[in-house]
Amino acid sequence: MKSLSPLPLPEFDQLTSSPTIWKALLPAHRNLAELKGLCIALPNPEILLETLAIQEAKDSSEIENIITTHDELYASQVDPAVAIAAKEVQHYLAALKTGFAQVKQSGIIRLETLLSVQSEVEQNNAGLRKLPGTVLKNEASGQIIYEPPQNAEEVAQLMANLVDFIHGDDGLDPLVRMAIAHHQFESIHPFYDGNGRTGRILNILILVRKGLLDIPILYLSRYINQTKQDYYRLLQIAREENRWEEWCVYILNGVSRTARSEIELIKQLRDLMNDYKQRIRDEHPKLYSQDLLNNLFRYPYTKINFLEKELGISRPTATKYLATLTEAGFLEKKKIGRSHFYINRALFILLTTIRLPDS
Repeated sequence: MKSLSPLPLPEFDQLTSSPTIWKALLPAHRNLAELKGLCIALPNPEILLETLAIQEAKDSSEIENIITTHDELYASQVDPAVAIAAKEVQHYLAALKTGFAQVKQSGIIRLETLLSVQSEVEQNNAGLRKLPGTVLKNEASGQIIYEPPQNAEEVAQLMANLVDFIHGDDGLDPLVRMAIAHHQFESIHPFYDGNGRTGRILNILILVRKGLLDIPILYLSRYINQTKQDYYRLLQIAREENRWEEWCVYILNGVSRTARSEIELIKQLRDLMNDYKQRIRDEHPKLYSQDLLNNLFRYPYTKINFLEKELGISRPTATKYLATLTEAGFLEKKKIGRSHFYINRALFILLTTIRLPDS
């Protein structure tokens, strides 16, 4: 195979003047800006780091055929022993938080950042590929469809070049840069395992680094899941035919549709929180606190020791709070294994039924 070219490629000059790309850029930036502003207006935007990141972890892992149910996933948030099947999703969630923390602290995306993310995803320290033999195959036929760089030195050089490209100051639109960087990362395929999940986290880190989002809540995994054939087809077309415009438009449409979906989700989440807030205040004024409300919306599943820790109350008091909220219909009590969980069913339904707009 021919060697993978470093970035930027000559063809990228055409992207800056493409009417098709500019047409896709306008709604992508508009919807992304609305999403960012909506998050800033929330009284507790940190809650989204848990509620939305958990869903992203599930969707991203499903692309790699790591399947877990919502029940298993949310229950594992409060008791890791409940469902071993959810552990891969939890590793992804930890990787996302690791990458976000490093980028927020340093303002840059180092190679070490991506190594840390992959290490969390795969729970190993294998680092960049050093041995030849990695190929990408069609899952159904077993046919080799792409052979990434095999030489360890070339992999390292291409990754260094990619990091430089991510931080380039050449006037390229940041969303187009994200699309190109994602493609190059997947084409380098720098790790033995965890490339897909690490590459999707890289998308989020680029948005955060460029200030397009303050917290990592624009997740393309659901979009990729629903358009998986197009995703892999356009990856390959760009590699083989240098048709970058179609690839970039695909990613930009994903940004736009995903942002619109999450705008709607956050609006509904905000309304639901306000409803709970008002009802708990009216019906159980001695019970209400902002910390209690945050706990009920940080996790669809909660349990007694979460309230103990986050509200600074005794176990009997936490037990009484949850029993009262369950009796009043705010929560449902459910026993899984030896543990009792208290489910915010309205939140659970909201998180598991939100859909991408059609276009």
